[in-house]
Amino acid sequence: MAPAGTPLSKQASKARKEFHRAISGLSGHLGHGGGEEDMPQYSTGNGSVHADEHTSLLGRIRTADRDDRPMWMRWPAHTLIITWKILTNNYVNLLLVFVPLGIISGAMGWKPTAVFALNFLAIIPLAALLSFATEEISVPLGQTLGGLLNATFGNAVELIVSIVALKNNQIRIVQSSMLGSILSNILLVLGCCFVAGGYGRVEQRFNTTVASTMSSLMAVSSASLIIPATLYAALADSHDSSRKNILILSRGTAIILLILYVMYLYFQLKSHASLFSDSEAQADDEDEEHLLNPWAAGAMLVIVTLFVAICAEYLVDSISAVVATLHISTTFVGLVLIPIVGNAAEHVTAVVVAYKDKMDLAIGVAIGSSMQIALLVTPALVILGWIIGVDMTLRFETFETVVFFISVLVVNYLIQDGASNYLEGAMLLGTYTIIALAFFVYPDDAGSTFTSLVVRAADMVGL
Repeated sequence: MAPAGTPLSKQASKARKEFHRAISGLSGHLGHGGGEEDMPQYSTGNGSVHADEHTSLLGRIRTADRDDRPMWMRWPAHTLIITWKILTNNYVNLLLVFVPLGIISGAMGWKPTAVFALNFLAIIPLAALLSFATEEISVPLGQTLGGLLNATFGNAVELIVSIVALKNNQIRIVQSSMLGSILSNILLVLGCCFVAGGYGRVEQRFNTTVASTMSSLMAVSSASLIIPATLYAALADSHDSSRKNILILSRGTAIILLILYVMYLYFQLKSHASLFSDSEAQADDEDEEHLLNPWAAGAMLVIVTLFVAICAEYLVDSISAVVATLHISTTFVGLVLIPIVGNAAEHVTAVVVAYKDKMDLAIGVAIGSSMQIALLVTPALVILGWIIGVDMTLRFETFETVVFFISVLVVNYLIQDGASNYLEGAMLLGTYTIIALAFFVYPDDAGSTFTSLVVRAADMVGL
């Protein structure tokens, strides 16, 4: 899921709005509208009036002054109308049919491949609904509190899947899914944005200050992975406990990264808010109707989160059997497949707004989401593992660390001039494809062997 004028705040919600507007012509009468023609009308003694008089629990669908029908008749009708508008708000909601199928398959013990596939498809629309509920509940809270709420729930699907895997002590799944979410955003999504935006245009311009700030924070986060991996290699022949030292380093680094993220929020919302004015202008080009009030949005947030947790539990539990059946590595599942679950809806909206030549908004969604994973979600998982007694560290395998560093380096080079074109997008897509192929053939037991070879080579050259 993606960030915004605050990370995953106004930009992401407005990006989704652009996507909804682009396909609104294909929706039904109660689909993406929100104007007065979509309001239900009731007949009174003086003719028809719009149902625009009283606020109901669910928000903007209202009852007429002289509609004297009892509440038990009006409220269900309004609830059905709101539900219909929410479900037709995004075509990815068609996949909601897989939610009950995924839960049933897991509860009844179907084949692991079927359980994985059904719950994989089920989480995609649930992620979109979770993002929608977060936007709705954050509106009345204001920019600051709304941004913090979006920062918490913006990547909730990845966080929930990782918490389930962490609880089951599947640290490789946690690490690979975090790295995969970052790579898919800065390479796959940004590459698609550059290609879509470059279609029919010589180049597109964007705010270099905002982009360079985000990319610099990504460089810091890559350093936070390189240092533990390097320390682990350096301690290979030490008599001290490498595991203990890496844990201390990882937990201290996680705290520092969380502090940097809080400082970035303050930088973006308060002290240097003017730097993000271009992105905000693109996001606020029109007012957006909000269907739910905070109570209804909060209830929806809780319900959808519960369904995501259930589907994530079955998804994670089936990974080991799927890996053995399909003869693919756990790292490939976590790095390539799982990020699709939480980011599919955001991927589409980012590409749509890039096609509309709103590159500041698209870059805020793509790079901002990666930054949030690197500076907020991953460090938070390290702290959570510390609390529950699971040794989650920032020591990724050497190959993964090198891949992350190269990816951040490539992105920094491409965005430093403040312009993009389709060729640069093709470069990013090519880089992501190469990385995906590499991890497809990368066995799970290769990490320790690779590290020992690095240490042995260093000894041979006298380092």
